[in-house]
Amino acid sequence: MSLTRRQVSLAAVAAVPLALTGIGTAQAAQRPRTLYIAGDSTAAQKYADAAPETGWGMALPFFLNKGLSVANHAVNGRSSKSFIDEGRLEVILGLIKPGDFLLIQFAHNDEKSDDPTRYTEPWTTYQQYLRQYIEGARSHGARPVLATPVERRRFDADGNAVPTHGEYPAAMRALAGRERVALLDIEALSLALWQRLGVEETKVYFNWTATEQDNTHFNPPGAIAVARLVAQELLRTRVLAPRDVIRLHDEIPTSWITWPEASSAPVA
Repeated sequence: MSLTRRQVSLAAVAAVPLALTGIGTAQAAQRPRTLYIAGDSTAAQKYADAAPETGWGMALPFFLNKGLSVANHAVNGRSSKSFIDEGRLEVILGLIKPGDFLLIQFAHNDEKSDDPTRYTEPWTTYQQYLRQYIEGARSHGARPVLATPVERRRFDADGNAVPTHGEYPAAMRALAGRERVALLDIEALSLALWQRLGVEETKVYFNWTATEQDNTHFNPPGAIAVARLVAQELLRTRVLAPRDVIRLHDEIPTSWITWPEASSAPVA
């Protein structure tokens, strides 16, 4: 169903609780802060009809202290281009406040060259769209954070984990350097994690079921593992302070992951 930009905006506003309103820049440090996620299905909130598929954004709150909440606007199937074209960045910018964060992870769907509504070219249009997120966050007094795309589960014949995102991670790294934006190199870290785990053990982290062998999307253990990488990188890059993160080395029960009923989902 085709939606107008206004309909998308109203749906997102209804689904995401407002952090606080009417607070100026001088007071931003004293109010609860929000970390907004703009991204694709690897990060997105999943619902009961998709369980056990789990986006890493669902697990990120387990690693963040009180006073720092997550507003997960990531949506299945979106690229850096289609997310903007559908008005979803506009929704975030209507909510984000000084002192908040905008974490940006795209590439999985930017790579789809057969779909002009989503495709971007790494060194031109991909960077141009990412720059809109950066400039939008900064214009509202919020801090943009770029995250290279989490890797898929793919191994060569010798059992080596192989990258799947082509030039997109390099293009994002270059843009982060030019724009002086904090970079979370989740692509490199997840690839190294899959290499350590190996061909068989990585199946425990992806959405492998009796009827599906999904090497892109995560189940609860995988989402928790990737969220841990994100939280560790937020600390390493000094986007967050040590007081902002918790449980970085603790075991997180998979029972903490919950999937709301689809009837409660915002209109995508």
